[in-house]
Amino acid sequence: MRSINRVSDLLKQNPFAGDQVPKRLIPDKYSKKFDVDNVWRIELADRWRLVYTITGNQIEIITFVMDIFDHKEYDKVFGYKH
Repeated sequence: MRSINRVSDLLKQNPFAGDQVPKRLIPDKYSKKFDVDNVWRIELADRWRLVYTITGNQIEIITFVMDIFDHKEYDKVFGYKH
């Protein structure tokens, strides 16, 4: 929980603090469910991941968290194989 709070505070200061997922690697799950064209990921403690998108306009930037999951589930969603 502390890790999520830490990352939440970080994203409030800098929404671009995570790593942007290349558009060709964005899972259909996000593009269809949330109608997004940008996906970002940031590491949490114990190899968990937070996946978010950035929206907004010229006045405000909004970060929207779409998923928080462990590394194994993250690999499955993004199609990484061991």
